[in-house]
Amino acid sequence: MSLVNKNWNHNYLYTNGVRLHYVSEGEGNLMLMLHGFPEFWYSWRHQIIAFSNNYRVVAPDLRGYNYSDQLQSIELYDISELVKDVAGIITNLGYEKCILVGHDWGGAIAWYFANQYPEMVEKLIVLNIPHPAKFMEGLRTPQQLRKSWYIFFFQLPYLPELLFKWNNYKAIESAFINMAIDKSVFSEEDIQAYKKAAAKPGALTAMINYYRCFFRQSFTSEKSWNKLDIPTLMIWGENDTALGKELTNGTEDYVNDLAIKYIPNCSHWVQQEKPDLVNQYIAEFLEISLS
Repeated sequence: MSLVNKNWNHNYLYTNGVRLHYVSEGEGNLMLMLHGFPEFWYSWRHQIIAFSNNYRVVAPDLRGYNYSDQLQSIELYDISELVKDVAGIITNLGYEKCILVGHDWGGAIAWYFANQYPEMVEKLIVLNIPHPAKFMEGLRTPQQLRKSWYIFFFQLPYLPELLFKWNNYKAIESAFINMAIDKSVFSEEDIQAYKKAAAKPGALTAMINYYRCFFRQSFTSEKSWNKLDIPTLMIWGENDTALGKELTNGTEDYVNDLAIKYIPNCSHWVQQEKPDLVNQYIAEFLEISLS
């Protein structure tokens, strides 16, 4: 069922030099949800509804996405800036810490944030995104290199943007429909919402610049990682065509308190394709009831 036209609570905040749009529902302790590519806050629609009875759930558009500021310089998408955005969101909303939830790029930011600001993360929940150290290991294997071909394609100027715009943003639709196992979970209204967000002036370049900046930084510097003491839940749709399940192996080397839930017959879009099961696993991890 499409939730595009639900009466969502929209707001803006200003931090770290950018104006960020966010949707917020509920009251209480902060649950902050970070989306991935090529999405926006809407990818958390099922979770916002499910958890707003227990928390103040906030789902921002990451910088460059949808209604948040579109910044064109590649260096403005350095992971250090993205981490500062998260810290600014938490403090601007009047909190000292949060339950941090991230999927895809949002999950990568969450890993970095938890490593740098562990005191600001009560619990960490990551969906279909490996620990960054495991991802870099994966990129040294032919198997994951083949799956990550698009990262290298995104390094080209202009051409990736043209490809996404071609045929009324058909590539956006294909990213969701072709990767999904249960293609019925994305309504036409859902797909149009994702296309509309990507079509905002400057958005495509901003979104792709995440990958351009990552590529430049990742292959020029080594990152040292602390072993997290934060209770961490990893949820993984097993049929992810972009990120191999084997990338989850060894995550316990970087997390002291780790739980992993694998979901069969489910794609990269795990929280949208299997929302009830994802919500159940998160609720169990947080020791709350959704009823």
